[in-house]
Amino acid sequence: MRKSFFSLIFGVLFSIPVLGCLNGESLRLENGSVLYEDYEGYVPYGHQFRDNQELMRILASLEQNYKETGKIEYLSDKGLILIIQGKYKEAIDLYKKIEQLQPDRYSTASNIGTAYELTGNNSEALQWIEKAVKISPESHFHSEWIHINILKAKIKGEHYITSKFLIGQDFSNKKYPVSNLEKEELFKLRGMIYYQLNERISFVKPKDKIVAQLLFDLGNISYLFGEKGEALETYKIAKEYGFDQPVLKERMALYSPPVVDHLERKAIRAIKHETKPTRKARLIGIFVSVFALIFSGLIVFGFRKKISLVMK
Repeated sequence: MRKSFFSLIFGVLFSIPVLGCLNGESLRLENGSVLYEDYEGYVPYGHQFRDNQELMRILASLEQNYKETGKIEYLSDKGLILIIQGKYKEAIDLYKKIEQLQPDRYSTASNIGTAYELTGNNSEALQWIEKAVKISPESHFHSEWIHINILKAKIKGEHYITSKFLIGQDFSNKKYPVSNLEKEELFKLRGMIYYQLNERISFVKPKDKIVAQLLFDLGNISYLFGEKGEALETYKIAKEYGFDQPVLKERMALYSPPVVDHLERKAIRAIKHETKPTRKARLIGIFVSVFALIFSGLIVFGFRKKISLVMK
């Protein structure tokens, strides 16, 4: 189960998740309500939010909590619910009210940015997301630089929707992905891309070129880590989101069932071919070990018996 929120969509969450790790996370609001629980792993399926009836119940509870306590956190959580419900203008107005009450809160800036992006106002969204990052540079696992690049790509035009522009890397269009990053750097980048995608997919439905491109990149990283199942699943989602370059089909074919079955059968045959001599060697080794143990025991027993007779 995975992490936080779309920034909410791309880096904007204000609420604190129950768990601190990237994978298998849930989001608990100020009043204790759990908004979602995610799957483990690095395949971004998006958050599965509570149904609208439950959201309305949570909303009423948050409003009551705010009236009773005046805590701004309840009001901020209310804005999150409004965004999930698609009430973006209401959410923006609410967060601007919060900004007046308590200026320069990270969650306020990030959620206003998210709401503006969801309305299609990318220029305004970029200003608020950049402000949020200045307030809290480490937010969202240090991944908000990807969110900023996404917004810039939207503003500049489709020809900026490339791996190099969005994440500063390119895994090539050859048969196999390649990378010159160190393993630790690649691992960090994987977490950042996953985080941004899992937030974004919660709100952006197919087809979407930016999501498709990032999914393809994430699948490539999974491949480089040898996690073929996750790579194939991520490639499939990339295709669903509209990634249609020929290299995708080529890389997906590497993990198709016939190929995997063939490789597995080949591996099994190789193991069987080595099994007989391996078993024979193991049996000999076990026999020698047992014999040596028994022999050592007899020597020790005889030595002790000899000492006993001498003492008598």
